[in-house]
Amino acid sequence: MTIDATYQPAAQSAGMRLPRLLMLALTELRSGLGGFAVFVACVALGVAVITGVGALSDAMRAGFERQGEVLLGGDATLARPHQRATESDRAWMTTRGQVSETATMRAMARRHDGNEQALIELKGIDDAYPLAGELKLSSGGLSRAAVLEGPGAAVEPILLERLQLKLGDRMQLGKAEVVIRAIVDAEPDKISDRVTFGPRVFVSLPTMQATGLVEPGSLVRWRYALKLSQGSDERQLLSLRDAVKSAMPDAGYTIADRRDPSPQVTRTLERLRQFLTLIGLTALLVGGVGVANAVATYIDRRRRVIATFKSLGASSRQIFLLHLTQIVGIALLGVIIGISVGLMLPALLDALIGDALPMRGQLTVQPLTLALAAAYGLLVALLFTLWPLGRAGEIRAAVLFRDEVAPGSAWPRWPVIVGTIATALALVGLAVATSESKKLALWFCVGLLATFALFLALGSGLTWLAQRLPRPKRPEIALALGSIGAPGGLTRSVVLSLGSGLTLLVAVALVDAAIVDELDTRLPRNSPNFFVLDIPRAEFDGFASLVKQKTPEAHVNYAPMMRGRLAKIGDTPVEQLKPPPEASWVLRGDRGLTYADEVPEGSKVVKGEWWPKGYAGEPLVSFEADLARLLNLKIGDQVTVNVLGRNVTAKIANLREVRWESLAINFVMVFSPNTLAGAPHNLLATVALPKETPLATEAALARDIGRAYPAVTAIRVKDAINSFQAVFTRIMRAVRAAGGVTLLAGALVLAGALATAQRRRIKQAVIVKVLGGSRRQIMTSHAVEYLLLAVATAALALVLGSISAWAVLSRIMEVPFVFSLQAVALALGVAIALVLALGGLGTWRVLRTPSVPQLRSE
Repeated sequence: MTIDATYQPAAQSAGMRLPRLLMLALTELRSGLGGFAVFVACVALGVAVITGVGALSDAMRAGFERQGEVLLGGDATLARPHQRATESDRAWMTTRGQVSETATMRAMARRHDGNEQALIELKGIDDAYPLAGELKLSSGGLSRAAVLEGPGAAVEPILLERLQLKLGDRMQLGKAEVVIRAIVDAEPDKISDRVTFGPRVFVSLPTMQATGLVEPGSLVRWRYALKLSQGSDERQLLSLRDAVKSAMPDAGYTIADRRDPSPQVTRTLERLRQFLTLIGLTALLVGGVGVANAVATYIDRRRRVIATFKSLGASSRQIFLLHLTQIVGIALLGVIIGISVGLMLPALLDALIGDALPMRGQLTVQPLTLALAAAYGLLVALLFTLWPLGRAGEIRAAVLFRDEVAPGSAWPRWPVIVGTIATALALVGLAVATSESKKLALWFCVGLLATFALFLALGSGLTWLAQRLPRPKRPEIALALGSIGAPGGLTRSVVLSLGSGLTLLVAVALVDAAIVDELDTRLPRNSPNFFVLDIPRAEFDGFASLVKQKTPEAHVNYAPMMRGRLAKIGDTPVEQLKPPPEASWVLRGDRGLTYADEVPEGSKVVKGEWWPKGYAGEPLVSFEADLARLLNLKIGDQVTVNVLGRNVTAKIANLREVRWESLAINFVMVFSPNTLAGAPHNLLATVALPKETPLATEAALARDIGRAYPAVTAIRVKDAINSFQAVFTRIMRAVRAAGGVTLLAGALVLAGALATAQRRRIKQAVIVKVLGGSRRQIMTSHAVEYLLLAVATAALALVLGSISAWAVLSRIMEVPFVFSLQAVALALGVAIALVLALGGLGTWRVLRTPSVPQLRSE
């Protein structure tokens, strides 16, 4: 490089002007980005994850906003369980605009011969349905009116496969036979309806009434979609909500509008976005170590150039600004690559699985998403760049010319130290400000800081120990210890790089193992075989006798069941409450309610007293203890539920701890019998058969129940468990994919760490070769060094990863922590194999290096 062509000592008095600084920085980068591949890759990886997650969230949210009317089936909906809208309610709705009425419930569909049956989601619709969107049917040319005329039905295709039926065949729904005239291709408002557990079957509302399934106490959800006649802007939608509460305060309707057609899906998307954003930030921070390593390598290669600058009169500030400009430019390149890759994610998913999604995302990215990803990338790059650049500017020229044998240990000046601290605080503030759970984000950042600090201390401790240990007689081991304790060695960078990534891998592996163990050990070994819904009270004795007659060893348990909605806690309407996210579900929509004289099986009273048998005093309720704690409820507080359009207020008499995993009949709220016994309702029963009962006997019992009581719904519990496990498998695949991102980040960081000392490695190996060392001895010494570092790092990572997993499981997921040796061994094995493989590759490159050029002066 020609120094005097671009740098003049006279500039030191006035400082280096910006054009000259940029020109000099570009001149320095003309030779390419050699040594910065890991730097760019680390920044790009984390930015790509954050950008991709944010862009996908933006696409889905934009899809919700633009397709909200179609997804909801109108501008707004009013829904409630059990009770159909009264004539006065319908008249009030009609004054607001066009109205469409639907009813949904779970039922059993049976072949006409009774040999097969399946759980379905029955939906009765009127002629106006849907007010927005289109119900798409394959009907062989029949119109929708002709399909649903009389006893006609349209079904999802999977039901035909399960019951071995075809178009034109008949099936039994309750007391009625219906003809299958069409196949459902698309249901416009499915995503905004309740979660379905079976194939959808469409019939007309008169046909649904003819089945005999809709009776007082049946679990039917009545839903009314409105197409407002006076516009549907945000002001009109808010006005509608206020008008419903004013005109029908005790009607018990749940209101939704097209701005947010499915709050559950919106919340799920938001939480997933935040979780994966934290994973992306983790990858960035772990990659930040690779950034620091790359900068250190770059400064290491430029020691003589920096010394020359300082000898010619350049100030520390000028040297710092010159290299900072170069590093920021390279970081911007990584950010641009990361954003470009991340923006491909929504389009890629839309092309691969867009047709399988309940709605198509709008390929729209908010500028805030891109700004957030870019800010994360640049802040992390600055955080890990400022310190090594600041130190390089403070080292004297004479020290720089001595090379690594007498490395300088100068600290940066105070502006650089303040800048580093400010950058760290800005990064923490950004993570906390953009997270739904501020506390979780804050603890996440604190945990990462503690992890880095501990591994830095471990690296320094290993270096100090290796310097003081006596050298063994075997030269390979002596060389390994010498490298670990050498000044300017790679001990600290490898320990920090490997340790931070490995801690995350251990934590993810243990969380995964604990959740799997929870499923395996806590799901009941003696669960009931069937849940039977909608048994009329007058027919229960006959039902129980039939079960005992067919399977004498069966155990039948039952409880009253109706649906209701929490309307108030104390004097506060639930709409005005702001519960923690993990408790908000109990305030949304309708809940199962029951009453009992005795404590239900599978639960126990932990506070308060259960009411005596035959109690006839003021209305009382037993509340689930964990939810009561989250909602700040205590003994003596009052709760109001809306049942069949009537508000019922009861005092909390006791709190129960419920073992939901027992699959016994349990509810969040259990009332004293005098509170709800007069309300119309049916019964919920469980049927438990001996373990050795053949599957054929189970199937025969279900058929007999279906023939004798066509209005009831029998759900096989094993099918429900299998469905849950299928969902769980998909979730864990996503978690493991996120863990794979941290593994990739760790691999990149480790590659950068090993590259940091590559020049010293080459010279050391060349000297050993010249002195007579064999390739086997050099390979062995390097393998011993890497193995010692990996084992020492793995031990601390195991402890920190276990603590992190325990905190996540016990404090966030509320799942018992279980230490899995298999999961830990897999994570540690992958990491140690990685460090040995990368270290061996670096050593092999060293051994292939010619000796003579390396022994010459540079």
